[in-house]
Amino acid sequence: MLPEMLRVAVSIGAGRIKPSTILRRLATYSRKSKLYFAFRELGHAVRTGFLLNFLSDIELRRLIQAATKKSERFNQFLQWVAFGGGALAAEGIRDEQRKFIKYNHLVGNLLIFHNVVTMSKALERLQAEGYALDPDLVARFSPYATGHLNRFGRYDLNKDRVPEPLDSIRAFRMPPRGERNPQSAQVAV
Repeated sequence: MLPEMLRVAVSIGAGRIKPSTILRRLATYSRKSKLYFAFRELGHAVRTGFLLNFLSDIELRRLIQAATKKSERFNQFLQWVAFGGGALAAEGIRDEQRKFIKYNHLVGNLLIFHNVVTMSKALERLQAEGYALDPDLVARFSPYATGHLNRFGRYDLNKDRVPEPLDSIRAFRMPPRGERNPQSAQVAV
C-alpha cells in the first residue's frame, strides 16, 4: 500500500493531479478502496502526532491560541461592522450572501486601514514629542477599535477634500532597540 500512497503523493507534488481529484476518486470508492483506508489511517496518525505535540509544547499552544484569538477578534469586528448584525446574510440566495460577505469584508478592511493610519500618526506624534514607546505595549494595539466609529449616525461628506497621498502614509515602526532612549518615560496610549 505504501508504494501507491507514495505514487499519489509524488503525483500531487509534481502537479500532475489535483488533491481534490484524488479525494473525489477515493471518496467514490471509499468502502472498497484500500488506498482510501490507508490514507485515512495515515491522517489519524498525523493528527495524533500533532495532538501529542500540542499537549507537550506550551509555546505551540500559546502560538495557536494567539492566532485563534486574532481570528476571532477579526470575525467579531466584521460582525460589528455588518449592518443589522449580519442578519441580512441569512437570506437564502447564495449569490446575495456572497456579495454581503465580500462587501462586509471590504468595509471592515477600510475601517482597519483607517484605524492603522490614525494609530500610526498618533504614535509618530508621541515619538516626535520625545516620548519613549514601549514596544510590548505597541505590539498589543488592535486595529479593531470601534469606539470612535459611528455606524448609524449622520455623515457630512466633503467631496472637495483631497485625501492624503498613500505614499505619505506609512505604518508606524518602532526604532531598533539600540536607538531607543531607555531614560525616557514610557507612554501608554
